[in-house]
Formats: sequence, structure tokens, C-alpha cells
Amino acid sequence: MKWSLLELNKYKDKPCEFSETLDLKASLMKRDDLILDVSPAKATGILTVGKEEYLLHYRIDVIVTVPSSRSLTPVPLAMTIDVDEVFMTHEQYQSKDERMPDEEIILLEKPTIDLDESVEDNILLSIPIQVLSEEEQMSHDMPKGNDWEVLSEEAYLQKRQEEAQETMDPRLAKLSELFSETTDEDDNQ
Repeated sequence: MKWSLLELNKYKDKPCEFSETLDLKASLMKRDDLILDVSPAKATGILTVGKEEYLLHYRIDVIVTVPSSRSLTPVPLAMTIDVDEVFMTHEQYQSKDERMPDEEIILLEKPTIDLDESVEDNILLSIPIQVLSEEEQMSHDMPKGNDWEVLSEEAYLQKRQEEAQETMDPRLAKLSELFSETTDEDDNQ
């Protein structure tokens, strides 16, 4: 769905309400090859036309299926995303209020606001890096194979500490005993 800026001028007094179901599966799968499936996205919200900007506020409800980051099994992610975006033309940007940070402004290259593009971008930004199936979340077992295994950070640090103690040079063992004796004497004084 697209709105032309000329069309939006009739909404200066009241916000433009919308409720759209968008089929973005093909374009999302083209943009991110890890996406396995996407349900139709439901976008509901308002577009407010101000003197200095166009404010887009809406909610996305969508199910995106991606592979588990541990086992690569498909995991459907039900996502509800709240979006607030500020659009400005180049003329509006030149005369913008200095209190509004530049990072929060989307400059319009064309005289249209494209809801599909905004929804796609926000879905892609909301997909988490670590995705686990329900079984993987409940289980503390990590995958392993021949000569390899996945360790948690805590298990890795504990294993390194144990290995460091086991591989101490025997010549330095006597030296460490000397230090432990002096610290014991220091503690007694």
C-alpha cells in the first residue's frame, strides 16, 4: 500500500487510519535467504499529517518461520511489532526543529510513503539472532558430534580453568607451593 503526499493533504485535520493484510512472503524471502516462510502480515495503525512531518504509527502481527540457530529445524516466530516512524521531504528536513535527532527521520526520495517497504524493513530488523525451538529452550543439552561439541559460556570458562590447572608445568608446581606457603604465613601474622 502506498500513499502519495498529495493524497495525504486531505488528512491534515484528522489521522488516516488503516488496517491492511500484506502478502510479503516473496519479497522477504528474496531479501533474507534464511527466512523459510512468512504468513500474511496484518498492519493496523494511523498516519498523521503534520506541518513539518508525516508520522506513521502502526502494529504488525506476523508469523515468520526461520531455522533454529542450534539445530536448523524450522521454528515459527509469532511477532507483534510496534512501529513509529517519522517521514520528511527534503524541504521539511531543511527547516526541521533541531530537537528531533537525525537518526529518527526517514527522508522521502519519492513523493510517496510505502507501507509495504516499512513493514518489510521492520520485520527483518525484528528477527532475533538466536532462535530456538521449544524443545531446545526446555533442554540444557547442547549439540555435539565426532570431535566437537557446543558449550555454554560458563561451561567453556570452567573447562579452560580445569585444563589450566591440569597442565601446570611440574617445575612451576614447586614454585606455586612456595607462594602458597608465604601467603599462609602472611595470613597468620
